[in-house]
Amino acid sequence: MAYSEIERADRDELSERQLDRLRDTLERAGEVPFYARAFEEAGVGVDDLETLSDLTAFPFTTKADFRAEYPDGLFAVDWDDVARVHASSGTSGKPKVVSYTDADLDLWGEVVARSLVAAGVSETDVVQNAYGYGLFTGGLGLHAGLEELGAAVVPTGGGDTARQIETMRDLGSDVLCCTPSYCLYLAEAAEERGHDPRDLPIERVVIGAEPFTDPMRAAIEDRLDVTAVDIYGLSEVIGPGVSIECAEAQDGLHVWEDHFLPEVIDPETGERLPPGEEGELVLTTLTKEALPVVRYRTGDVTSLRYEECACGRTSVRMDNVTGRTDDLLIVRGVNVYPSRIEEAVVAVDAVAPHYRIDLRRGDDGLDRIELTVETQPGFAGDLSALRDRLHDRVSEALNVSVDELAVVEHGEIDRTEVGKVKRVYDHR
Repeated sequence: MAYSEIERADRDELSERQLDRLRDTLERAGEVPFYARAFEEAGVGVDDLETLSDLTAFPFTTKADFRAEYPDGLFAVDWDDVARVHASSGTSGKPKVVSYTDADLDLWGEVVARSLVAAGVSETDVVQNAYGYGLFTGGLGLHAGLEELGAAVVPTGGGDTARQIETMRDLGSDVLCCTPSYCLYLAEAAEERGHDPRDLPIERVVIGAEPFTDPMRAAIEDRLDVTAVDIYGLSEVIGPGVSIECAEAQDGLHVWEDHFLPEVIDPETGERLPPGEEGELVLTTLTKEALPVVRYRTGDVTSLRYEECACGRTSVRMDNVTGRTDDLLIVRGVNVYPSRIEEAVVAVDAVAPHYRIDLRRGDDGLDRIELTVETQPGFAGDLSALRDRLHDRVSEALNVSVDELAVVEHGEIDRTEVGKVKRVYDHR
């Protein structure tokens, strides 16, 4: 089932709409002093855009640009026309402040509703929204889309897991929206309270805001007896609702290309990569008013596929985000993504999907990887044999040896009840 006819449009029709909207976006962005300078320095303007491929001549926008223009230097409207603002956490500097007009909020509700329908959510569902409300875009973004869809919203927000479980059971919630790490935390919390998490009423979870691997998704689906669907978005572009998996295939996330134009580039050279090649996702907004964004470097690692999906949607699909360019760890000259470690760890049945990576610099000046993993509840096997097996598997996956690997009992690694999970601690 499609929410909008555009989801099944042919490529020529979609490209024509994209080109018209892209010209409008570049015009609007060109009125912003930041973009006016950037376009002038690059020697490009709206008149240079004759085809969609001409976009590659335009400069990128980066996180550093958002911070340099803090708080409102990238706004394309006056404050009188701003209906709402959101912002990033600002943990690595000034937060990235984003703005919305009334029309932007309507757009946001529409793309989230479209996403939820693709995920298999219907207007008859009771949906428990456990994303955080506030400046973070997750909570209010999902909330608006659920109301647009007409579903019954239970706005629990993040945390208070005992209350989440009680509410879920008492209200018969059909759908849970939260981060993948919180799904696993909630399953453990239910077990600790004497409940079988598979007996909870939820039938599907809409997970996002963190990269995760297929083995972790499988663990979520098994522990909670649900269908887990990946939703993607980021504040700088709009928030959740940029793309989502369809429940029918769960094979890549459909990007709503009539509103967001995706590219994948080589993160080192900035050159656009062909379909199927993995690189950094770049997004351009096509219909945002308050904050048009041109060629935003998301830092997310993925690839694009243009063949029609089994569900009948024709929009391009991005593969699940496997990591971030700024999460890349360089250890003894070898590139290491935490997601590769997760894939290797979670694939071992005796190991729980919880791990911690500590990076240190030894007395000899060389980098050291220390990995801590947990056993599944009730594990009674040979810890030494399990440790050796994990060490070989992880070292093979990374092409670099793990210096220290500790296997601890279930529950010993700190859990995250609110916000995004932290798995990597770089002490270097």
